[in-house]
Amino acid sequence: MAKREPNTALGRLLAESRWTYRQFARAVNRVGTETGAPLRYDESAVSHWLGGTVPRGPVRGCLLEALSRRLGRPVTHTEAGLPVPRDHSATSRDTVEGLIDLGRQDMDPSRRGVLGAGLFSVALTIPGWPDVIGRAEAVQSGRASRIGHNDVNMVIAMTERVSELDDQFGGRHARPMAASFMVNTVAACLGADASEDVRRAMLSAASDLLYLTGYMAVDEGLHGLAQRYYVKALEVAGAAEDHLTYCTTLRGMSVQAVDLRHGAKAVELADAAAVASPKAGPRMLAFLIGQQAHASAQVGDRTTALRHIREAEAAMDRAESRGKAFGSYDPSSLSYHVSQVRYELGDSHGAVEAMQRADELRPGVYRRTRVHRRGLLAERQLEIGHLEAACATWQLALDDYPMVQSGRADDRVRTMFRLLRPHLKNASARDLYDRARTVVPSELAS
Repeated sequence: MAKREPNTALGRLLAESRWTYRQFARAVNRVGTETGAPLRYDESAVSHWLGGTVPRGPVRGCLLEALSRRLGRPVTHTEAGLPVPRDHSATSRDTVEGLIDLGRQDMDPSRRGVLGAGLFSVALTIPGWPDVIGRAEAVQSGRASRIGHNDVNMVIAMTERVSELDDQFGGRHARPMAASFMVNTVAACLGADASEDVRRAMLSAASDLLYLTGYMAVDEGLHGLAQRYYVKALEVAGAAEDHLTYCTTLRGMSVQAVDLRHGAKAVELADAAAVASPKAGPRMLAFLIGQQAHASAQVGDRTTALRHIREAEAAMDRAESRGKAFGSYDPSSLSYHVSQVRYELGDSHGAVEAMQRADELRPGVYRRTRVHRRGLLAERQLEIGHLEAACATWQLALDDYPMVQSGRADDRVRTMFRLLRPHLKNASARDLYDRARTVVPSELAS
């Protein structure tokens, strides 16, 4: 049996990280938990890795991600002295073929576990606007058909309908529908004959659908899958020369990062979205700057966060005087960002006040958001000692919860059960707990 050679490359990276063996193992375990496959490594495993034992494939990904986060730069298999996966160095497929592969995997219910294990990476390379503009090629469908603006309008309308379903019922059922539409209809349209203006319009519509599908993957906690959708949306937006969707997608990636507590990455992405944005109207400015404020607050940059939130409020005031909304970003959304900034900066009472204002202003069509945000509001009400108010807010969330299929809504419900258990001697808490057990799946109440 061949003697194992020590992994000196991994040893150099560990020395650079200034981690102990135990700290390294814990960091790898944390990344594993994010993928839905918790790991239980300790310092003895690290010792084995340094001695030449090669971790399993999925574990190698967690190991590289942990080091990338610690060192603030991408760490490759080769740099860490690990074998490169067979398909790792393969030439990347054409943008639209990649769209088909991504959507086809997401359509297949049997792959749900595989997709859920995908890794969110802070070291993911985000293509810049000059890198993606105009570069994608359409698939060759073999059809002689020619598409026109009516076909583009059909894709736009379908995307809007899927978005409405997501808003009202959550993305768990809507996302596979979007993936199927992407593979079976949108890809064929991209491969059909078209004039240049129709081709670009179809690419732009496809990038919107990719962004929405990524957003729904985030809602279900499939963060690695969401990143893949988002990067594909950036590529297709570039092919369409659609600056708006490109910037919107970067902002969405920042929202995902800040929710996962990767503050530095969230700031980087939010700033990139703002810098890359073409001349924007006031509502678009509020949309972008509000996210910059939240990300800045999470990394403790109080001055920048407060400056950004004032700028966002001023932009929203100008936008409201003009009427038309940009997507779903409205005064309710801005109040949510105000709440998040206050919370990150230590003003829990102010955060609750702003979140309550957001709830009052939120249009009724956004049921999924309402469940998630009311759960968050209740948690913060309890945090400042307002148990009765928290129970009342959770009761409102439960009114809508049975109609929503959403991973984030499920997370809020799990948290509710955990936080309520120490307070079951209180009548309001007990009533809420008993009611919740009748409307919530049993696995969430355990």
